[in-house]
Amino acid sequence: MNILDWIQDWFKENCDGDWEHGEVIQITTIDNPGWEVEIDISNTSIATMNLDWILNETNKQDWYGVKIANQKFTAAGDPGKLKFLLGLFKEMIDKIENQQE
Repeated sequence: MNILDWIQDWFKENCDGDWEHGEVIQITTIDNPGWEVEIDISNTSIATMNLDWILNETNKQDWYGVKIANQKFTAAGDPGKLKFLLGLFKEMIDKIENQQE
């Protein structure tokens, strides 16, 4: 399953009549240049998780960062990292769900 199919399914599974009325998933461009992904995790298995900003930077054209705070997953990266950033979110969800089984 590709990452866009997965994120669509994840969104649909978490819709509860209320949560989806907010700005649940936002994908925007940033001026570095690059991408920023913000996902509301208040209705998810990782809602209580916190992660300080982690920056992985090889150079100005190869970087990404991620954090979880205030029930929001936030990741940013260079122009070639959009699928990777969404994949980071999927990895976190999969890891937590596997630990709960």
